[in-house]
Amino acid sequence: MTESGRERVERAAADLSLAIEIRERMVARSLEEAAEILGITPADIVKTLVVKRADGTYLFALVPGDRQIGWPKLRAVVGVNKLQLPDAQQAFDATGYERGTITPLGSTTAWPVYADSSMLGRRVSLGAGEHGLSLFVDADQLIAALGATVADITEPLQPRP
Repeated sequence: MTESGRERVERAAADLSLAIEIRERMVARSLEEAAEILGITPADIVKTLVVKRADGTYLFALVPGDRQIGWPKLRAVVGVNKLQLPDAQQAFDATGYERGTITPLGSTTAWPVYADSSMLGRRVSLGAGEHGLSLFVDADQLIAALGATVADITEPLQPRP
């Protein structure tokens, strides 16, 4: 029997001695709606974005919900000229998680993690491996447990036209 996404997340956190809380919530249609359901701000929801390198390998970028990847910043920190967001199937193949549930905890491959510096000192929510679940964790403990690189890799979210 294969593990559920939640079980993979819980096992990975336990292996890292990382204290997490997983809460069930209604499925949200947007990050803003998820924040409202959870009673937190969009900035406290951290999106785990899977980013593909030109060589076909991946990395995780942890981006607060009120921000977006600053591509020149991330390329400079990673030390590459080209990065892109993979399609949903490629992201699933790289992590074993569907979009909207992705977390670096329990990913089928432990890709390098880059965390935006604005996360520091906060309790944040991330994907928990399954739809309808949210993971809560101390950002500093998560960053330490994952050996994440912390840098300014984002910019304010641009309003949609």
